[in-house]
Amino acid sequence: MALYTIGDLHLSLTANKPMDIFGDRWANHTERLREGFSHLTNDDVTVLCGDTSWGMSLNEALADFQFIDALPGRKYILKGNHDYWWSTAAKMRRFFADNDIKTIDILHNNCFFYGEYAICGTRGWFFEEDFEGTHDEKVLNREVGRLDASLRLAQGRPILCFLHYPPIYHGYQCPEILQLLDRYGAEHCYFGHLHGVTHKRAFEGKRNQTQYHLIAADYVNFTPQIVCE
Repeated sequence: MALYTIGDLHLSLTANKPMDIFGDRWANHTERLREGFSHLTNDDVTVLCGDTSWGMSLNEALADFQFIDALPGRKYILKGNHDYWWSTAAKMRRFFADNDIKTIDILHNNCFFYGEYAICGTRGWFFEEDFEGTHDEKVLNREVGRLDASLRLAQGRPILCFLHYPPIYHGYQCPEILQLLDRYGAEHCYFGHLHGVTHKRAFEGKRNQTQYHLIAADYVNFTPQIVCE
């Protein structure tokens, strides 16, 4: 039994959004994801860090969820900036139940426990999205509140934090998110969102007590990365 993570699956089994237009790195990425998950077992857990499906609705994303459901192990998913299908947690869980999807749950305003660890997270926020003034400030504050709620539910356990957006990036920081990670003493923070040439701008390493990791699918060769056993 082990805990893994990967982000940015960008599945499009129904939506017409082939990823190979973004370069050879994405060629046959659906099959490469299947192969990447093949060494996992049904006792394992994987956290998917956003941008899971290009579907514009839950129904349009159904084939992508069925693909994920058929992969080994349990999966916790959080929202990415391209997850337009995202709805309320209650509606998503009901949709999964109605469609016999049994291995997916939602990381959103909550946390899960894995052994001694607390699995916490939210989408986060990123400077490139900040172009609409007050509206963006409200969205940032909402994301900070969601992360705070998730971290509080850790109940003193060691924290593993999963985000879609990087909270720190060469030339950029999101102080509101970083302050929470510092306050709660998160041991590790995993994030996606960055692709291609932006990989080199990711901050990977230790800042204060938190170790930061980029786990976007094209960065980790479409293979879930082990977090702990």
